[in-house]
Amino acid sequence: MRAYRDQYASVFNEGRNVVLVGISNDPVDELASWLKDEDFPYVFASDAGNDGGTYVAFGGGLRDSNAVDSRAVIVVGPDGRVAGVIPSFNQVDPAAYDQLAAIIDEVTPEPEDP
Repeated sequence: MRAYRDQYASVFNEGRNVVLVGISNDPVDELASWLKDEDFPYVFASDAGNDGGTYVAFGGGLRDSNAVDSRAVIVVGPDGRVAGVIPSFNQVDPAAYDQLAAIIDEVTPEPEDP
């Protein structure tokens, strides 16, 4: 998620009025601490109390231990609806960012030049 944070402004134009939610089954206090320490520009959601059920509902898979495979990333569009889901966001794979950018571009097209 650090790689995404570091290119947030330039690649995604500050998110263009979308909200990104990363879901994992890390405990709430750990996610809150990490969010604060790293200054991430998006939301983390903990699925720790739901045995991964929320994560699975958005298309993610669980390991035998009920741990999430990877963080899911959910894009909420300007209209408040889920615009897209990446069930296993691989933060070190450039293709993951292309996929994320495509979802964001679909719901918030770049403003046209005057």
